[in-house]
Amino acid sequence: MATTEMTTVAGASVVVRTKRTGRGRFYLGKIAQYGIMILLSMIMLIPLYWLVTSSLKQQQQVFALPPVWFPNPIMWSNYPDALQRAPLIRWLTNTATITIFSIIGTVLSSSMVAFGFARLRFPGRGPLFILLLSTMMLPAVITLIPRFIMFKSVGWLDSFLPMIVPTFFGGGAYNIFLVRQFYMTIPLDFDEAARIDGASNFMIWWRLLVPLSLPVLTAVGIFSFVYNWNNFLEPLIYLFNEKNKTLALGLRAFINPSDASWQITMAASMFLVVPIMILFFVGQRYFIRGVVMTGITGR
Repeated sequence: MATTEMTTVAGASVVVRTKRTGRGRFYLGKIAQYGIMILLSMIMLIPLYWLVTSSLKQQQQVFALPPVWFPNPIMWSNYPDALQRAPLIRWLTNTATITIFSIIGTVLSSSMVAFGFARLRFPGRGPLFILLLSTMMLPAVITLIPRFIMFKSVGWLDSFLPMIVPTFFGGGAYNIFLVRQFYMTIPLDFDEAARIDGASNFMIWWRLLVPLSLPVLTAVGIFSFVYNWNNFLEPLIYLFNEKNKTLALGLRAFINPSDASWQITMAASMFLVVPIMILFFVGQRYFIRGVVMTGITGR
């Protein structure tokens, strides 16, 4: 609240009102803000908490009413049982293989294409970039059948190639847009100085822009990891052999109407969820920095 002081001027008393500090109101606002954020965070974490606790419960505790919030006893044996029911380690290896190569292809190809749109001058650059962005409005399922026919004709079905090779040819319109906008924030004077020293376009991209754009490339890598790690549709279309399945696809094997062992299914699901959680806590700073530093310039 505001404070007042009495000052005597020429024998008269004058009331001088000081500025309102507003500290109390400021702290109350902060407390309310953080309180709401904590409450919303707890609500959003309830499904994750239920997944973790259900993977450690007995079968009758999963759908018990009232709900069992803390498993008692803790059934660590659910995880070995999940490993015995399906080749989770093999599916985990398959998922990691597809994800790692897809990240490499996405980061390399999207950064190279973005370099062309951001730093090179060639006829039709603007219309081509608009055409690239327009592909973002095209649903992926529309091209699913043509891609299936194409991969079948080259003999790539039931292999990882349909999910890996396309990432080395562009990396996706959104990723190209993201990296291109970041490149636009880097002054062209760097390129000119490098050309004076005899650097080629490839050397400017590899030795100059890539080191300066690590935050946005990290963000693109995180996007690629999350997409490929959780990808279900493409493995469902292209993979047929049991040993070639990914985790997202293989978890369907645990859904059996005749066997409602949901605690085993939850334990198997943790193999898919834990890497995403680790990536979030490890790469959160780089992800936010990459997105924030990506300018929306219009050159």
